Amino acid sequence: MRTYLVTGGAGFIGSNYIHYMFRKYDNEIRIINVDALTYAGNLENLKDLEGRENYTFIKADITDKEAIEKIFAENDIDRVVHFAAESHVDRSIKNPEVFVHTNVIGTACMLNAAKAAWENPDGSFKEGKKFLHVSTDEVYGSLPDDGKSYFYETTPYQPHSPYSASKAGSDLLVKAYMDTYKFPANITNTSNNYGPYQFPEKLIPLLINNALAGKELPVYGDGMNIRDWLYVDDHAKGIDMVQEQGKLFETYNIGGHNEKRNIEIVNLVIDTLQEMLPDDDPRKKNVSKDLIKYVTDRKGHDRRYAIAPDKIKAEVGWEPETKFADGIKKTIRWYLDNQDWLKNVTSGDYQKYYDSMYEGR
Repeated sequence: MRTYLVTGGAGFIGSNYIHYMFRKYDNEIRIINVDALTYAGNLENLKDLEGRENYTFIKADITDKEAIEKIFAENDIDRVVHFAAESHVDRSIKNPEVFVHTNVIGTACMLNAAKAAWENPDGSFKEGKKFLHVSTDEVYGSLPDDGKSYFYETTPYQPHSPYSASKAGSDLLVKAYMDTYKFPANITNTSNNYGPYQFPEKLIPLLINNALAGKELPVYGDGMNIRDWLYVDDHAKGIDMVQEQGKLFETYNIGGHNEKRNIEIVNLVIDTLQEMLPDDDPRKKNVSKDLIKYVTDRKGHDRRYAIAPDKIKAEVGWEPETKFADGIKKTIRWYLDNQDWLKNVTSGDYQKYYDSMYEGR
């Protein structure tokens, strides 16, 4: 049985990846989920996995050298999938040092622990061991608003926010380990993900939550910034395929081919909510385009992101499957069907789940 160490597995993308992997492989794999359970880590995302013999949760910080080394010492880890990161741009602008600590120092800690556990006396590495570092398209900077240029794996890094700079730093560390030690790793850079379990500070769940409550829908600047949107299950599949079929030491961009302006997303969420909510649902009257409020633009706000996933399609065979019109309906349906989850997240009660399930063990 292959053992996966997933960092940040209680977060949005990490928890969706773990669900995807168990749907695909069931009892053929074992997953150890390591998460510090900061504000974006929510064990309620994975409560359906409690009791599985091939799933283990460990509360630990990736910057804790001793804790990470202990996990490698006590388990024969075959694959590392490294999601754990501080990821919200606005928070990075206010507290950049937190992002440097987690994203750069934490990645160095993970690399060192995996290298020590996997390295043979002659400097080679044990067969079948792989480390996948999950990163972002934001490391590439901003594209012209021309609809023609794209981010490729060869695009020079030009990060503009403390968040993207910290992720660029972690990417370069992984590249350095691959180049210096021939450390068995890959890097993936993805576009904006959306789907179930996303913390409602991010655009789409924020819009859904606010609109249902009749609260303002904040839009940065003129609302014309463009992002490339990828349904989270498609991303999970891409990560798995890179680990299974990707060439070692390579970087793969995972993009959705779903470019949308922010104001388009806002209008689409409003229209879809109005379409999906039954007439007798009292929240339907709250959902209105009158809620849209333009606010001062974010500092250093990149104008356009767009990934060309040509390489991953050619070498790995992956391409996005979920059209945005379908993905947004599935996402909204999930939030409508999981109002208790949303309530717990917005109230902070989700943090009590760990105490009830794990404290004192």
